[in-house]
Amino acid sequence: MHHERIAIIDYGSQYTRLITRRLRELGAFGLVYHGGITAAEIVGADLRGVILSGGPNSVLEPGAPDLDPAILSLGVPILGICYGQQLLARNLGGRLHRSTSREYGKAKIETSGGISVLFEGLPHLQTVWMSHGDHVEEAPPGFIVTAKTPTVPVAAMEDAARGIYALQFHPEVTHSSQGTPLLLNYLKRCGMLLDWNAGNFIDEQVKAMRAQVGSGTVVLGLSGGVDSSVAALLLHKAIGQQLTCVFVDHGLMRKDEMKQVQAYFAPFELNVIWVDASDEFLGALAGVTDPEQKRKIIGGKFIEVFEREAGKVKADFLGQGTTYPDVIESSGIGGAILVKSHHNVGGLPERMKLQLVEPLRELFKDEVRATGLVLGLPEEMNQRHPFPGPGLAVRLPGAITRERATILQNADAIFLQELRESGWYARTSQAFAVLLPVQTVGIMGDERTFEWMCALRAVTSEDFMTADWARLPHELLDRIAQRIVREVRGINRVVFDITSKPPATIEYE
Repeated sequence: MHHERIAIIDYGSQYTRLITRRLRELGAFGLVYHGGITAAEIVGADLRGVILSGGPNSVLEPGAPDLDPAILSLGVPILGICYGQQLLARNLGGRLHRSTSREYGKAKIETSGGISVLFEGLPHLQTVWMSHGDHVEEAPPGFIVTAKTPTVPVAAMEDAARGIYALQFHPEVTHSSQGTPLLLNYLKRCGMLLDWNAGNFIDEQVKAMRAQVGSGTVVLGLSGGVDSSVAALLLHKAIGQQLTCVFVDHGLMRKDEMKQVQAYFAPFELNVIWVDASDEFLGALAGVTDPEQKRKIIGGKFIEVFEREAGKVKADFLGQGTTYPDVIESSGIGGAILVKSHHNVGGLPERMKLQLVEPLRELFKDEVRATGLVLGLPEEMNQRHPFPGPGLAVRLPGAITRERATILQNADAIFLQELRESGWYARTSQAFAVLLPVQTVGIMGDERTFEWMCALRAVTSEDFMTADWARLPHELLDRIAQRIVREVRGINRVVFDITSKPPATIEYE
């Protein structure tokens, strides 16, 4: 349990994760729960408030997601946003207007000018972001209307006596000009200390992991990525030599990955077992082209290796660097669809007999990096771009061979080197090369070539749930392309991917 927590009940809004982000930016820890959650499932000494999110449904439709009425009796301030406001209004005796069209985009609200918790100290006129169909026409008994627009008579309402507040607009979206200070006013009403930070998180997790593991032992897969590295250092801080890390080279790592990771972790007194299982993995992947099948093969083989190594150290727990975006994308929480399976979320066979320890499960990527810095992870390693568990397998569409993997490793190394030397590595969130299953005709010297096409991918992103392609300078792209074609035998053509997420995903498979 955390020292302070805001429970965010998700009714399927595309903005729910933004609520979580805004709260954490303000120093408040928020966790997302599904729309059917009960009061008994979220109650706790650390609970300070409950936020009801927006959603695509109409509360006037039969079977629309509802709210456990006991949540209103938990004794903590409630904030309803959009669908959450309409749900509160319907359940507490207000009157709603059913609209045949949606209001979407910026709008101007006018506050009442009276006593208001949410609008205290804020301008009388504000720009807000609306995204709704129905709206509240008349507030329930006990509520006062604190804001309106020309078309929405109840843009905000409050029942201070019961600690229930509601907004028709979305304060979590940056287009709402006073959204952040409004949320801050709500958090102050919750009586929060606003001290959520990496240092406090580390102290809490150390205590939690010591309590969970006790005198047991933990085995953790150390890939060299930020997530597994921070998880390893956090576990090491909590349980010391009870942790054994296993680095598995499945033949699909970045170039010289094992040597680099060994150098990074040399100053730390971690138990690390270095395993070269590349022949096993590449052999199992021979001839396989389906992306999900590749992931399942790699995941299954990874479990096999771990079972083998865990048996040697007699481990009781399996440590993983699972992060919050992993959980959200894989579980479909809050109405999110399954985009692709993640290698480190679920899927453990019952025979493995290992319990999970996931110290980063509730963190976004930037929070993981902040935690890494406090733990002493070297800056260069802490700022490394994410690297998927299946490795280069998701960047090798088509059949995987050791030859193609080596070609990709060499091209990727050149790309990353040029990005670092030009200063663009730190300005991108993720960048990598992809070896496409396409061969094209080219000319090298006076000879005709028929070799592979390489795609370069570089994106910027706040939380990796959405991403935009990075506007790399043409001169830099030209230099990278020339080097790859000249230095990497097997590639004669380089292209640059300018597709954002969505509609594409960041990785290719």
